[in-house]
Amino acid sequence: MSDRWKRIGVAVTLAALVTVFGVVSGFAKANDRAKKAETLKIMGFGPSDEIANTRAQLAERALGGANVDNPRGGFNDQRFLAAVASRDVPDVVYLGRDKVGTYAAKGAFVPLASCIKGQKINLKQFRKAALSEVTYKGKLYAIPEFTNQRTVIVNNTVVRSAGLKVADLNTANWTKLAQANRKMVRRSGDKVSRIGFDPKLPEFFPLWAKANGHDILSKNGLKAQLDHPKAIAALQFAYSLIQAHGGWGPFKAFRDTHDFFGAKNGIAENQLGATPIENFYFAVLARVSPNVNITAVSFKKRNGAPITWITGNGWAIPKGAKNPGLACTWIRIMTRWQSWVAAARARIEALNRQGRPFTGLYTGNSIADVKIYEDLYQKTRKKSFDDAVRLLVQVQKYSFTIPASPAGSEFQQAWQDAVNRVLNRQQTPAQALRQAQREAQAAIDRAQ
Repeated sequence: MSDRWKRIGVAVTLAALVTVFGVVSGFAKANDRAKKAETLKIMGFGPSDEIANTRAQLAERALGGANVDNPRGGFNDQRFLAAVASRDVPDVVYLGRDKVGTYAAKGAFVPLASCIKGQKINLKQFRKAALSEVTYKGKLYAIPEFTNQRTVIVNNTVVRSAGLKVADLNTANWTKLAQANRKMVRRSGDKVSRIGFDPKLPEFFPLWAKANGHDILSKNGLKAQLDHPKAIAALQFAYSLIQAHGGWGPFKAFRDTHDFFGAKNGIAENQLGATPIENFYFAVLARVSPNVNITAVSFKKRNGAPITWITGNGWAIPKGAKNPGLACTWIRIMTRWQSWVAAARARIEALNRQGRPFTGLYTGNSIADVKIYEDLYQKTRKKSFDDAVRLLVQVQKYSFTIPASPAGSEFQQAWQDAVNRVLNRQQTPAQALRQAQREAQAAIDRAQ
């Protein structure tokens, strides 16, 4: 166990002895505490855009007069660990869901069963995949916020110029996809002038493995499964799409020239045929390149079923929080569907003033997503973007996540390093993932 986690273990134990009664009993006492003009201390959120601020205003009103200390800045591991060590922890933290399992395993977060019961939070409104991402050893440690689902964006202009159809880029059929990739690629020697199908490595390796019928981590987050033949085959195939461009060097050198967030992005300049991408990129294109000719399609499993990988942030309550009741009230209001709808309305009004289209709002709350789409969404007059928004709402029912793990960051680092070794021709996919398996499992064993 690292020195850092030894320190947090000792600090958490001390804090628990001092505050355990307050943590357990305080969830239903937000209003009583608020009357004493107590302050809810937040870490990792901060004032932001209308999506955040609209919900924060609603949550603050629900605290019954309590003060809110919400400093700017995202969640920082070192700052949080320092707060735990000093027994001056925030009341509620906003952080990536991939980190929740690690902190839960070390006793830094409290399970939310009492919060959920005391505040009557209906868990049925949240997506099961998002909840599983913050559930460790059967206990829920956070409530999910946004989701960041992945779909495939297809450049119709490039596809047609290569004599292909959108259906030829079906990720369920690897043989056909490889052929389509080669037809779209443009290269001269070691110089690439057009990318065919960008598999998004190393970032999207878990998606390729899952599409090939394999989870790279066990459901309980305690067993790495990186060296399974299906994971190796998935990496080998995704890597082969890059090899068709002459290797990682030429591929990356050309991709790095793309103006990803600008008007001369790879889609607009026809420098890219297709790629899996996070949902935010459709909003980027709608703003900077509204006339691009695109089609959004689902990523597919080998059996043809749609699939998406979702990630995002969540709200957790640290052990030792002085105001767990206020924290629970804050979480409930921030994540309920009514608050999301109010935030979406504020976003739409802001975009209308700027003459910009609204391309959806995607959350861990399935009720919110449906209501936003059905009641508030205004068509952009660009069919391709309207179709993309509809897909982004629908595809979340097919989502999966990486389970909560006591060594989430180390596990991620292990597989990303493995993929990078393959890309840099240091190891074969089998060699790289076998090494990653040893590293990841050792990290998990140490962290338990």
